[in-house]
Amino acid sequence: MPIRNIIRIDEEKCTGCGQCIVDCAEGALAIIDGKAKLIKENFCDGLGACIGNCPTGALTLEEREAPEFELPPEMAHAAAAATTGATHAPAPVRPCPSSLPGHSAHTAPSGGCPGSRARQFQRQEPEQAAPTADAPSALGHWPVQLHLVNFGAPHFQGADILIAADCSAFACGSFHPRLLKGKAVAIACPKLDDPSGYMEKLVAMFQQARPKSVTVVRMEVPCCRGITQWVVSARSQAGSGVAVEEVILGVEGAVIARNTYAN
Repeated sequence: MPIRNIIRIDEEKCTGCGQCIVDCAEGALAIIDGKAKLIKENFCDGLGACIGNCPTGALTLEEREAPEFELPPEMAHAAAAATTGATHAPAPVRPCPSSLPGHSAHTAPSGGCPGSRARQFQRQEPEQAAPTADAPSALGHWPVQLHLVNFGAPHFQGADILIAADCSAFACGSFHPRLLKGKAVAIACPKLDDPSGYMEKLVAMFQQARPKSVTVVRMEVPCCRGITQWVVSARSQAGSGVAVEEVILGVEGAVIARNTYAN
């Protein structure tokens, strides 16, 4: 194995806040037993994007023998699409390191976070008559923001629960009938939200609501990966046996991948 930079975690300093999980777009980290763990050394790029927002300084880089870095499957998909000239996929760049304190040197080739890169889609109008009535909403409760929902509410008890990235309903035209119907939902943005309290709330989702199923719908952009990591880490902390299903949407709305995170 090559000798390269890789993340090191001081467990005595780690509080299990989960911020590093959000900042690691490749999904190399997870919260296990209340502490951050490097679970996939081959997904750690050694650039240190997860370091800057750690409130206790528990994360550092060390040079040691480690597996070669490889892109996670969905980031590899984006890289392949970029190589072939596809317009819907972001370029394979690192996760917004320029926005993190002390990491201004790690700028993405496109000038910033790939999820923020502007692009325009060519749409064809469907050859059908315009609907005469509004399409029905599949939303069965309010509120929906993760900051505001109460997982002790009746509509979450034993429910099929959907945790969705904010952008997903705008990207996917069939979001309501295809992904939301029959589910209780909470939405969040791993890039822009203040995640304070999210881990505790998601742990409570598994422990209090005891969901029948949990589905995460997120976008393909690297910064969105954090929402899946939140849910999987919360399940581990809660000791739940519920499988987490992940649906990944391309920025034009198509489902490009499905994953199952079994316990």
